[in-house]
Amino acid sequence: MKKYIKRILALCLVFVLLLCGVGAERETEAKTKKYQKMSVHFIDVGQGDSTLIVCGKKAMLVDAGDGNQGTKIQNYLKKHKISKLDYVIMTHPDADHIGGMPVILTKFDCGKILMPDVTNDTATYRNVESAMKYRNYKAVHPSVGDTYKLGDAKFTIVSPGKEYDDTNGNSIAFILHHGKESFLFTGDATMEAEQDMIDSGISLSADVYHVGHHGSYTATSEKLLKAVKPKYALISCGEKNSYGFPHSGTLDKLRKAKVKVFRTDEQGSIVATSTGKKLTWSCSPSKTWQPGEKTGSSDTGKDDGKTEISSDTTYVCNTNTMKFHRPDCESVTQMSAKNRLEVTCSRDRLIADGYSPCKNCKP
Repeated sequence: MKKYIKRILALCLVFVLLLCGVGAERETEAKTKKYQKMSVHFIDVGQGDSTLIVCGKKAMLVDAGDGNQGTKIQNYLKKHKISKLDYVIMTHPDADHIGGMPVILTKFDCGKILMPDVTNDTATYRNVESAMKYRNYKAVHPSVGDTYKLGDAKFTIVSPGKEYDDTNGNSIAFILHHGKESFLFTGDATMEAEQDMIDSGISLSADVYHVGHHGSYTATSEKLLKAVKPKYALISCGEKNSYGFPHSGTLDKLRKAKVKVFRTDEQGSIVATSTGKKLTWSCSPSKTWQPGEKTGSSDTGKDDGKTEISSDTTYVCNTNTMKFHRPDCESVTQMSAKNRLEVTCSRDRLIADGYSPCKNCKP
């Protein structure tokens, strides 16, 4: 009996040693694996958004700025020897994100085109539809959890998981992984959509956070920042834009979280390069922490270059109903904490950002 026990123990020891050897081999492989270089180009398109992601020989374009930016983006892609786009993502159908897409769709061979399952009754959106029809492209409406490969990088869809009331809320959001490095893109997603991303159970932890809605106070909740824990943040917005982006509240949150910030309005196009193990940038982080709002004035939200004088007031917004109220409004006491957003700004700015005044307190 003792003889058999000794044999069993010996076999167990051999098995454990083999397992240790395999584990050590896998750990060594993870440390020594050489990844394709990945570059993430946050293109300066003024007040808008456009990002080129290249990993190995694969390329993806996320958004294409306003209508007057199409040719600029086309030239930028050609400069970087891009002739084919494996993926094109239009995060949502607003002009400052899809305006330049007709040029890109007609001038480049595009593989998979991802769009949210929402439309917009605008000339800009109809131009995109015409370009897709001309090239016989069909859009894919991704679902939360869908994962796609880009070279040896991959990206996973984290929003939208449901239909929201406005185009911003329906933005496609995704997290991009390349070795140890990761990037989170959320388009113009609202705080309600951000909460749903957190509740999805997908890890949002990322080294780089592409700041939602150009740094607007309607995005980048403290809960999202806590979930992401970014080392770096990138704000894409136009110099002296009429919306006042980035808003001071967003910058305060990023500074409080000790996040290093890059800004296209101050630094032009910015490139982050990942080896899969290390991240480098084409410039140093911004040091200004300068918000886009102007003291004693407020912008109308219309990109006409004019500024309307209007005193700032404290309001309480419901990010679910998209209504804004006076702080003493009865509706505020009934508001869910997760939907409550207190802001100090002008009435005009809230309306420009898609909120409507409460019919009871009439703010």
